[in-house]
Amino acid sequence: MEWENVDAVLLDLDGVLTPTAEVHMRAWATLFTGVLEDLPEGDGDDVDTSPYTDEDYFEHVDGRPRYEGVAAFLGSRGIELPHGTPDDAPDAATVCGLGNRKNVLFNELLDAEGIEPYPGSVALLDHLQDRGTAVAVVTSSRNGPHVLDTSGLAERFEVVVDGTVAAEQGLAGKPEPDTYRYAAERLGTDPSRCAVVEDAVSGVQSGAAGSFGVVVGVDRGVGADALRSAGADVVVTDLAELLPREQQDAWRDRIPARP
Repeated sequence: MEWENVDAVLLDLDGVLTPTAEVHMRAWATLFTGVLEDLPEGDGDDVDTSPYTDEDYFEHVDGRPRYEGVAAFLGSRGIELPHGTPDDAPDAATVCGLGNRKNVLFNELLDAEGIEPYPGSVALLDHLQDRGTAVAVVTSSRNGPHVLDTSGLAERFEVVVDGTVAAEQGLAGKPEPDTYRYAAERLGTDPSRCAVVEDAVSGVQSGAAGSFGVVVGVDRGVGADALRSAGADVVVTDLAELLPREQQDAWRDRIPARP
């Protein structure tokens, strides 16, 4: 990375700073497996009840706001439910109800197991702090503050744009660039001087659509080719790869091999 051209770094949270993407995946899998199993027999010839897979997560859910992820998956299986409202109970048979149920499952897992940030991500944050580079978290999740508190990262970020902030400000979610542009505005930095760091295809697309200085894709499982096709300028498997070369020696054996 040519950090001389970057004044601010805008980072996704789940899968970039913390391994909570895996926790989200488990919560989604529990939710949608139950939804498919509970469908009544003969619910329609166009309804696909084949088992939920990680491919469903990466194609329909990863990086999207929660209710949009629910709607996208249900639509892919031909399942029709009323949208409902964000106030729906977690057991409501609506898009919002299912989204709220997933949130309950996620927080139960997070509270039970806790979460530690990726060491390489912490190393990069330390480097950016040393050079005076501004940082912000931009996440579609409404659980951003909870994850930051649990992982011990909360004090590192004065600007956090999460799903709640996006709703309050009327910002379109990823893959639109609005949330990242809002973070840049909050930091007082021109987008052309910002780096966007994302592990989801929809997040990389949002960075590419916003005319940011550089878009970094972090391959935590979606695939380097998919991230490049979505608009990533650089693809890494660990944020330690973005450290200055002389600092990478200490991390070389800890960075996963890139496919």
